[in-house]
Amino acid sequence: MKNSFIKISALAFCGLLSASVHAQDTVRYTGTTLSNVDYHHGQLAPAIGVHNIQVMRANREFPEKSDGFGWTYNHAPMIAYWNGTFYVQYLSNPVGEHVPPGQTLLLTSKDGYNWSKPEVAFGLYKIPDGTTKEGIKTVAKDLYAVNHQRMGFFVSKKSRLLTLAFYGTVLEKGDDPNDGNGIGRVVREIYKDGKMGPVYFIRYNHGWNAKNTAHPFYTSSKDKGFVEACNELLANPLITQQWNEEADRNDPLIPLKKDYKAFSFYHLPDGRVVGLWKNALTAISTDNGKSWPANAVRAPRFVNSNAKIWGQRLSNGMYATVYNPSEFRWPLAVSTSPDGLNYTNLLLVNGEITSMRYGGAYKSYGPQYVRGIVEGNGTPPDGNMWVTYSMNKEDIWVSKIPVPVTEKATSQADDVFQNIKDGDELKLWNVYSPLWAPVTIEKMADGVKALTMSDWDPFDYGKAERVIPAAKRSSAEFSITPAQNDKGQLDIEFQNAKGNAAIRLSFDSTGTLISKAGYRNRGVAPYKAGEEYKIKVEWNVDTRFYTISVNGKTPSNNIMFAPAESIERIVFRTGGVRRFPDADTPTDQIYDLPNGGFSAPKATFYIKSLKTGSEYLANANKQ
Repeated sequence: MKNSFIKISALAFCGLLSASVHAQDTVRYTGTTLSNVDYHHGQLAPAIGVHNIQVMRANREFPEKSDGFGWTYNHAPMIAYWNGTFYVQYLSNPVGEHVPPGQTLLLTSKDGYNWSKPEVAFGLYKIPDGTTKEGIKTVAKDLYAVNHQRMGFFVSKKSRLLTLAFYGTVLEKGDDPNDGNGIGRVVREIYKDGKMGPVYFIRYNHGWNAKNTAHPFYTSSKDKGFVEACNELLANPLITQQWNEEADRNDPLIPLKKDYKAFSFYHLPDGRVVGLWKNALTAISTDNGKSWPANAVRAPRFVNSNAKIWGQRLSNGMYATVYNPSEFRWPLAVSTSPDGLNYTNLLLVNGEITSMRYGGAYKSYGPQYVRGIVEGNGTPPDGNMWVTYSMNKEDIWVSKIPVPVTEKATSQADDVFQNIKDGDELKLWNVYSPLWAPVTIEKMADGVKALTMSDWDPFDYGKAERVIPAAKRSSAEFSITPAQNDKGQLDIEFQNAKGNAAIRLSFDSTGTLISKAGYRNRGVAPYKAGEEYKIKVEWNVDTRFYTISVNGKTPSNNIMFAPAESIERIVFRTGGVRRFPDADTPTDQIYDLPNGGFSAPKATFYIKSLKTGSEYLANANKQ
């Protein structure tokens, strides 16, 4: 996981690329959209309806509010869907990457939105005193292993769910748990009642065996079905290829023994298998993963550095890759393909970077190390694409990406949440929902449903975004009820296709509705707690004028604080714009932010409706 590049000479790289492109099909990007790393969102258009949901928020000060341990390095999550339940496992260390001890934790959810508290799946493992490594001076004494795996789940043909981890050894600073000299891979079964079976080793690295390890070998289990499921896993080269980095360097179960990292794969309609690795390396297997070309190549025109890239076939027959399309670990984007080879677009999944509250070794900024549901590991009934990733190697998130993946709104917003079927209220909304700043549909005191945005997170905010048809001249009407007027913040922005705002209104913490007017803010109207405010905004991007009307009063005239060619998004956000980190921010944050685990006073805003466009303005646009 360290930020190191695949070492391929320039000459060899060019030769391999040329030979591959002419000798066989390869994954390539044929679109024209590129991300701009100066913005967390890359100035990418969002894939409509994506919901980003935080499932674990690290907390050192109050461990009971997070994982029960207060560990703040949390990374490399995996996801599966089985028995009507989502499963996510992730790696965890107290402070930094490759700094022992380590363990693997497990969360579950029935709907993908409400998640259990983390539970230890693979706990602390003591390295036997006296353990050594070639080239490492330190001798193990009172040391614990570090979990570090690229593969977490396997569902057998007889529907047995296995979860796996790898115990690596780090004897001193700079040592690598994935150098082929770790202890071995462990496995246990997850039962339908949610309980987990005993821990076994399923594969040893050299020098380790049943006599010098703390868990028995899987073949000693009296559960024949469990042993059968393990054997099935071991016989699948596409599954064991995921073990490449951690495994013994001579392990015959690994078909392609190259220094390629974070393997993911999918099948093409003709049965061939596309493999993807970090740095957008790719190759195609014609025998279901039993063998691969001697060398993978960079997928032409894919932009991807040393973070994971995920690929899969979607429920509608299309294909998708999800990755960070930059040399940094932001933004998180999705690209789609009709044939699994030619990727034609690039859309935003998550363009947020919350504050890194806790510094630590090799903790990179951004939403990163994405993984989806491996073929065979379940299909969510909604038919959507579900992925998981870490934020800043600190917090764990999942994203629901609707299938089909779309970017253009085909109709105006006409969202009166009380009138929309339960569960469908946010179908066309993009949501960014931290645990301490949730974006949900709830009933107000009078029983009316509303888009509810609460926030008690001093380091993050919630965001709800509605993509609308591009309009040079149009209007928006929305109803907001603030639960308070002495704390919190709600920004309402009107943005162009690249996510740049031209208009911003804010319910501030002093009981005033304000608008941004160049350098300064302009008061629009006072507001009171518990009262409903019906706001109408009309805009004309050519003249840059817009009007604001509150509760039917005479509209006030304003000028956009930034130009826009059209308005395509309306954003509600419980915090101000953030631009840190940027491309010039030092790579490693070694400091903690003060009071990283403390909360702020809770503020809540209820949005009952949003409607855009009007007959008059629609006609005006045609003229």
